[in-house]
Amino acid sequence: MDMFNELTMLSLEQATVLPYLSYRLAMDGVRVIRLEHPVYGDPNRMIGENRLGEERMNTYFMAINAGKKGITLNLGEQQGQEILKELIQKMGVDIFATNQLPRNYEKLGVDYETLRSIKPDIIWVGLTGFGPESNEAAYDPILQARGGLMELTGNPGEDPQVVGIPLPDMGTSEHAYGQIMKALFKRAKTGQGERIDLSMFMSTTSWLTVPITLTKSFGQKITRRGNTHEFFAPVSVYETKDGYVYIALGNDRQWVSFTQLPGFEGLSKTEYEKNSGRIRDAKNLNHQINECTKRKTTNEMIELCNKATIAISRVNTIEEVLEDAYVKEALLTAQDPKTKTQIWMAPPPYMTPFLKASGKKMTFPPRFGEHNEEIYGNMLGYSREKLAQLKEKGIV
Repeated sequence: MDMFNELTMLSLEQATVLPYLSYRLAMDGVRVIRLEHPVYGDPNRMIGENRLGEERMNTYFMAINAGKKGITLNLGEQQGQEILKELIQKMGVDIFATNQLPRNYEKLGVDYETLRSIKPDIIWVGLTGFGPESNEAAYDPILQARGGLMELTGNPGEDPQVVGIPLPDMGTSEHAYGQIMKALFKRAKTGQGERIDLSMFMSTTSWLTVPITLTKSFGQKITRRGNTHEFFAPVSVYETKDGYVYIALGNDRQWVSFTQLPGFEGLSKTEYEKNSGRIRDAKNLNHQINECTKRKTTNEMIELCNKATIAISRVNTIEEVLEDAYVKEALLTAQDPKTKTQIWMAPPPYMTPFLKASGKKMTFPPRFGEHNEEIYGNMLGYSREKLAQLKEKGIV
């Protein structure tokens, strides 16, 4: 039996790191309510194109905010903090999360001690750039630069590059997701809540497994290597008659199979029998392989390598990724009930019971304050008159 639909998450969120985390939980069926300031809101609402013809619903915002409800609340005002307490009590909030700077926790009345005093078993999540003791601002590319990811990305001898996806943001979201699952398990066993603090910087550096071990333990210099691999060869992009393929060999047995492909027999040399020998001469070896692959089309290379169980892929554009059979079948969708606009979202890492039951459909990303009436009216019992007064005072 899937229990996630019995959980409620209240998320004081903006940008990417926390919205992606709450989106992952929404895919499980958790009732996610995103909380925004009634004036400023989430800046990401204004990023990308305005395809719906209305404010604060731009295309960039849509990618990771489906499946949620949206309300506004001014926590800078005492009355706003009182309403927050009421929300947590009456809605039985299980998870509260924020990516505010730590100095704002108490100021906004969202610190763990305050919320725990309202609901003792609450699971509290704080996502920060450098941990709860630091108020240093942090954006994903800054963390990529400071955390070594840029040093490892790009061609040798050329400028460092950012990774094509925001790994510090989304990696932290995934780490937080795991911590929440542990906290839910602990709560189910003991009835106790949990405070979870995650540093985006520490999440980022935790991915540096091989680089840190080899640098610190053995004094090796680990830096960007372009399309090749520092420890395995051949691994690279190779030219074909009509494009490019990426080929990756992971052991000596695969190398023997590779040299038996039609047109590649000339690569079978004693000095290349072991991976260490191929690594020593990787530049020359890759040049020789390229001369062979240039004589075949991309499809011919894929067919040959697949038959020999050698890992290969064309270098796909995003349009081509969307046509991949695995991806095509797993895309999530959401339709705007107002404009009938349909959007597609990236496939989930795994198909949850909730997504299976919904036919991979999620509710459309919420408009700014869209669910104020539903949450404050239905859940807290506020009249329309009271809501209007709160709006006039800048509380919601």
